[in-house]
Amino acid sequence: MASVQSLTASVHQRLADALSAALPEAAPADPLLRRSDRADFQANGILALAKKQQANPRDLATRVVESIDAPELLKDVEVSGPGFLNITVTDRAITETLAARAADGDRLGVPLKAEPGTTVIDYAQPNVAKEMHVGHLRSAVIGDALRGMLDFTGEKTVGRHHIGDWGTQFGMLIQYLIENPGELAGETDTDGEQAMSNLNRVYKASRAVFDADEDFKERARKRVVALQSGDKETLELWQRFVDESKVYFYSVFEKLDMRIRDEEIVGESAYNDMMAETARMLEESGVAVRSEGALVVFFDDIKGKDDKPVPLIVQKADGGFGYAASDLSAIRDRVFGLHATTLLYVVDVRQSLHFRMVFETARRAGWLNDDVTAHNMGYGTVLGADGKPFKTREGETVRLEDLLDEAVQRAAEVVREKARDLTEDEIQERAAQVGIGAVKYADLSTSPSRDYKFDLDQMVSLNGDTSVYLQYAYARIQSILRKAGETRPTAHPELELSPAERALGLHLDAFGDTVFEAAAEYAPHKLAAYLYQLASLYTTFYDKCPVLKADTPAQVENRLFLCALTARTLQQGMALLGIRTPERL
Repeated sequence: MASVQSLTASVHQRLADALSAALPEAAPADPLLRRSDRADFQANGILALAKKQQANPRDLATRVVESIDAPELLKDVEVSGPGFLNITVTDRAITETLAARAADGDRLGVPLKAEPGTTVIDYAQPNVAKEMHVGHLRSAVIGDALRGMLDFTGEKTVGRHHIGDWGTQFGMLIQYLIENPGELAGETDTDGEQAMSNLNRVYKASRAVFDADEDFKERARKRVVALQSGDKETLELWQRFVDESKVYFYSVFEKLDMRIRDEEIVGESAYNDMMAETARMLEESGVAVRSEGALVVFFDDIKGKDDKPVPLIVQKADGGFGYAASDLSAIRDRVFGLHATTLLYVVDVRQSLHFRMVFETARRAGWLNDDVTAHNMGYGTVLGADGKPFKTREGETVRLEDLLDEAVQRAAEVVREKARDLTEDEIQERAAQVGIGAVKYADLSTSPSRDYKFDLDQMVSLNGDTSVYLQYAYARIQSILRKAGETRPTAHPELELSPAERALGLHLDAFGDTVFEAAAEYAPHKLAAYLYQLASLYTTFYDKCPVLKADTPAQVENRLFLCALTARTLQQGMALLGIRTPERL
């Protein structure tokens, strides 16, 4: 692997050296470089530096320009306004840098992190015995994309799917089935989806009895105790629910084109044996105290809706454990068992208060510190086209499979309309890639903390900021490369570049910097925005610069080279977000 220094980094280095030469007492100084509309880059750092040194900023800027000697990299550096520098790089530097990227396989010259850590990502957390609904979509999609991005930077990632497989609802469900043994009879031969639908139906029936019948409620609570203490009959039924639910989960994640590893499904039940010890450690260290029989942690600065301090209940007065105990036990396991340096939770924003308290408790206990940090990626709600939480016409929560099936169906219509030489099987295969890609991209192109509207018509549109637009840009390039036949994409650094070629080239060079920034900020929408801009710049290049009919053979090869590198960058960037790029559409 040959990492390539970006043009931004090269220019930054030359400017920093020139600043040090012009003003030795200020070294090391940051030139504050950024992309600019007036030139390729603008450096604003001289203003602050001159102020600090009580110097004239224009004079200092002029001295910096005189100290720069990099003709192979810099075409022009001019002093502008009160002391900005407008910087233009040479065409040769752009083409040579891109050629080095193209020579580096899938990594495209992007270096690995100097000091990678281990990030445990808690995402995609469905509930056993319940069908997945639209509310489960964002955790899965955002978590999968963050994992792809972090892996690419060299971070080691470990997935954790903290599925809901423990607690009161299982006492309720198991007790109901013991008392109504015929309810699930005969469904063992059905597929995962049907088995899950039956389980879901029984779950709702048991909930209705639980809410209406106090005696049943008491029996169900005793059944939870039996489950937690390892009663054989109870555990066997519970295990059956878990196994059937997993088969169903895998089928949904497969539709989402996501790989879920079995060993990473570690539900609440996995921490059952640790919870008493977690409570004891918190009580003995004084982090948690007894209050009205319960074990709780108090906070002065964490307040609820009524502006009163909210305590975290680690153990209830009846001895039972809730979410706080399993979440704190999970932190212990991830820090001391998996040696995590970062814990990342992709969880609904409505649980933010809970996680603030859990993280603060873990910090007080010494399980989290400066070397081991935890972050809650609280995400917003999926809304319907009307701007309200997404529901069916009957007011029910939308099943995730129904949503994904409809997206694929819509995509099939779009693909069929455009397809010239695809068979029906190929249309269906592309439809799955386009439809699921559209759903993921609509989610990932929105800042995770914001709500977004689920509008399939918009998602599968060929116009605007959609994955279909990006997929078509990729497929169009593949078509051009096929038409080129024997003519090979080849970089020609000696050629002058047109404005559209330069703009595309500079953006291609920024891929690695963008991935690192987006991964560091847990911001997949920044990578999505980069890819959309890449496709837009390619469209402008394609409109203004004939490729196969360029003026000279060298120019044809160079433009094919820009096409090929754009396609590879689009494909790699989309892959990091979990979206496929079909060769033909």
